Amino acid sequence: MAEGFGFGKVILFGEHFVVYGLPGIASAISDRTVATIEKSKKFTIVDNRPATEGYKTEKKGEMERSVKLVLDFMKIDVAETPVKITLSGDLICASGIGASAAMATSIARAFSDYFNLRLDDDRINRISFEGEKGSAGTPSGIDNTCATFGGLLWFEKNMQGGENKIELIETKRPIEVVLGNTGISKETKEVVADVRRARDSDPKKYERIFRDFRKLVGEGRKALDHYDLKTLGKLMDENHRLLKEMNLSCREAEEIISVAKMAGATGAKITGTGRGGLVILLTPGRDVQEKVAKAVEAKGYKTLRTKIGV
Repeated sequence: MAEGFGFGKVILFGEHFVVYGLPGIASAISDRTVATIEKSKKFTIVDNRPATEGYKTEKKGEMERSVKLVLDFMKIDVAETPVKITLSGDLICASGIGASAAMATSIARAFSDYFNLRLDDDRINRISFEGEKGSAGTPSGIDNTCATFGGLLWFEKNMQGGENKIELIETKRPIEVVLGNTGISKETKEVVADVRRARDSDPKKYERIFRDFRKLVGEGRKALDHYDLKTLGKLMDENHRLLKEMNLSCREAEEIISVAKMAGATGAKITGTGRGGLVILLTPGRDVQEKVAKAVEAKGYKTLRTKIGV
């Protein structure tokens, strides 16, 4: 039996923007997906991952495309060499947590182990990027990079097709956050395509939004470098305002943000695909994190307490 893993992730700044070459800041979280591979009489996938209700149904097509792309890119013929892939781990699959990239990364690592390929992380990351095309269509590369390498990262997509710019961001201490789950799953490819259509139909609006974002992501990097969490929170709020302008929020996300702010969250925004999925809430300190999480849970939403900058 062989095994591989991939980390979940959250995006502090940059979802959708990174697709167009703008910088983004993202962090892996400790929760991860694990893939095990064993010999079988026929090719089988068993999905035992914990997930938001409806996620696996909504994302079934994405998952099938992603696995096929990984197999094709690695030149693995499962008809000739049938295997059983079992997916598990503690990463709760939801829109915005990088579940598809974590899955692709875990499968790539498991096949490397199974066939004794000894693939390094750069190669695993490249395979995972191919798998991400099954969900995002034209992925930025930020999700698979977090899933593979972990850590808090500055990311810029190379729009000419060369190596992406990836820099590790070090923080003085880990930063507590809460992820609030709207319970809504959206197909990433569709939302990315909607944003592209909106940009094409109103280029001046999006030029202004992109210009505002470029400024705030640079300020976000400085805030992290100086461990200025008050400024970081304000910048997250501003990033969310831009995402709302792009029609990427929803009623549930706005309710989570409102409740979290009243409970003491210092910054809040959707993270990932949008129109559902997850909201990231900046909650420095264990006491604030717990208070915010309980307030959101009292409204009927599930939460995840975790840290970034680990």
